[in-house]
Amino acid sequence: MLRVVENHPSPHSASHSMPRTAAFFDLDKTVIAKSSTLTFSKSFYQGGLINRRAVLRTAYAQFVFLAGGADHDQMERMREYLSALCRGWNVQLVKELVAETLHDLIDPIIYDEAASLIEEHHTAGRDVVIVSTSGAEVVEPIGELLGADRVVATRMIVGEDGCFTGEVEYYAYGPTKAEAIRELAGSEGYDLSRCYAYSDSATDLPMLEAVGHPHAVNPDRALRREALAREWPILDFHRPVRLKQRIGGFSVPPRPALVAAAAIGAAAATAGLVWYASRRRSPAA
Repeated sequence: MLRVVENHPSPHSASHSMPRTAAFFDLDKTVIAKSSTLTFSKSFYQGGLINRRAVLRTAYAQFVFLAGGADHDQMERMREYLSALCRGWNVQLVKELVAETLHDLIDPIIYDEAASLIEEHHTAGRDVVIVSTSGAEVVEPIGELLGADRVVATRMIVGEDGCFTGEVEYYAYGPTKAEAIRELAGSEGYDLSRCYAYSDSATDLPMLEAVGHPHAVNPDRALRREALAREWPILDFHRPVRLKQRIGGFSVPPRPALVAAAAIGAAAATAGLVWYASRRRSPAA
């Protein structure tokens, strides 16, 4: 079941007399330079949620992801691993860890080029929607930080004990992303032929095909081939920068992060092998 979080309701949402437009952004390696699913291991390690073995395993997953080698099968295995890893995690503890470290971990890895695009789309009167396979509890506060109007992301089930069951309620991946933006187009009055979409991965081809203005951003090999064959624009984002350090500032002032529950996107993450090697501490559990 699709659930869309509205961060900043559009002033035009009450009237659908004219077709509206939106820009749909994948998150990982499109808006931010790393995987949002794998960026919180230092916090979770220090909070006692994962041990050093999990840090190493997620570091390897981050390496594969950044190298552009995470195909459909690898993404599925990663989903299964992260789902199992977060089973039994206390939601309130994860909320606190994500809220405390969001700005320190995510702000420095936002692409300057992506932030500028978000500004340009807002200036043009388009809604900005983040559509990510990562967990809603990580993606929603990142969307808030970026000034996105809406967020669509994966959701995990929380048990009556307030802990994650390890089961996925809604998986925002592949064709499901395209279905989500079509539902949004119906409810919000978007004219998809005039909308924009941005992604780095061939797994997002259904989402890119659903709009009139698809763009490949830092594309993997498969997406680059498709983009060249279809004559889609190919964009190179390579300048991560803190929002407050950008020339001219950011169009939407950063606001307090939405407190998070965490899920597959908050499941496990990595500050990288360099961090791990430098800590050399005893296992958390």
